[in-house]
Amino acid sequence: MTNLTDARYFAAWEIEWLGFNFDAGSGAYIQPQAMQAIKEWVDGVKIIGEFGLQPPEEILSAADLLELDGVQLGQFSGLDTLKALHDNEAPTLLEVVVEEAGRLKEATAGWPAMAPYVEAFLLNFDKNGIGWDSLTGTPLEYLQGLCRDYPILISLDFNAETLGEALDILQPYGINVRGGTEEKVGFKSFDELDELFEALETFD
Repeated sequence: MTNLTDARYFAAWEIEWLGFNFDAGSGAYIQPQAMQAIKEWVDGVKIIGEFGLQPPEEILSAADLLELDGVQLGQFSGLDTLKALHDNEAPTLLEVVVEEAGRLKEATAGWPAMAPYVEAFLLNFDKNGIGWDSLTGTPLEYLQGLCRDYPILISLDFNAETLGEALDILQPYGINVRGGTEEKVGFKSFDELDELFEALETFD
């Protein structure tokens, strides 16, 4: 999240987590003060801080100061960092970016060791333009197995037509959707997301 318009929209749809990026090197970075101002306007959601390769003591300090409900780390975070956050009772999401559908097994090879210290894995396909239609055959079967064995949030370029099929086949822990820039302050079109959430509501 980078703006209040997105945050209030997603909160109204009763999403579980709102993520704010505190990695200063990221294009999605938000000032902590801006996050706190947005936080005052939303209810019923958990606030997640997204971090880069900051040391665990810095992440824990920020989580405590900003009263975060959890943290999200990138795939290059070390096992020691995950253990330190877990030992300090900081729920952790671990994002793993998939380079190619055929390299899914390679991307998730370290999960057995990491799983005890992770609340859920965020498996990011859309960063490299991998769509639902690309997941066929062996990659799809492997992903089904991962969703059975681990709590997985899927970040994929879903649309209302394919969402039901994907959820029925994968049965993931959840899905990840993203905000974006406002067309002008306080104004943004959510037509595509409305269709997605409406499809999600009808999924059994």
